[in-house]
Amino acid sequence: MSKTLDILDCGGARVGEYVIPEGVIEMEKGEKAVHDVIVAYLAGLRAGTACTKTRGEVNGGGAKPFRQKGRGGARAGSSRNPVWTGGGVAFGPRPRSFAKKVNKKVLTLALRRAISERIEEGDLVVLDKFAIADHKTKSAFTVLKNLKIANDTILLSMPELEEAVICATGNIPNLVLRKANTVNCYELLRFKKLLFTKDALDAFIGRLA
Repeated sequence: MSKTLDILDCGGARVGEYVIPEGVIEMEKGEKAVHDVIVAYLAGLRAGTACTKTRGEVNGGGAKPFRQKGRGGARAGSSRNPVWTGGGVAFGPRPRSFAKKVNKKVLTLALRRAISERIEEGDLVVLDKFAIADHKTKSAFTVLKNLKIANDTILLSMPELEEAVICATGNIPNLVLRKANTVNCYELLRFKKLLFTKDALDAFIGRLA
């Protein structure tokens, strides 16, 4: 099933149409794939640097704190035992990786399902070219106002990041700029509007083959 989207210029006027190729839209399956991919992505963002010292790593505790018998209490071989104040931690966190493996076919299916939902909801805006005359934030914001998405959270995708666009969009708090080959499933669902240039959408769809 193919779908046609309007191509807009920076003034918000329709200048053409973009045909989503057959085989890209996927609404019958992929919900589990989207879930798995997003869980894996968020898990990969975790630092995994939490660390506690075991009884063997805590400083001190080399000498037996008191004699074995005759005190009427439990025996102890080290003051760094986990049950003692100042001792090591039993079964505490250690540095680890939270990364989860996702098969390439699952990732592709998740991207297809995510972009298909946004297309069906009308949240994908195709731009002929994000052209601004200077590096000013005002120029970039004017484009967003012309497209009537200035008040939404926006993912702006381009085939290559241009210096003028990077400077102009850097101070817009509700906009994130991404290259088409790095857009992921989480970002496709996170933002209210997806703003792709025509070339960027071509590059993104090329990843779904």
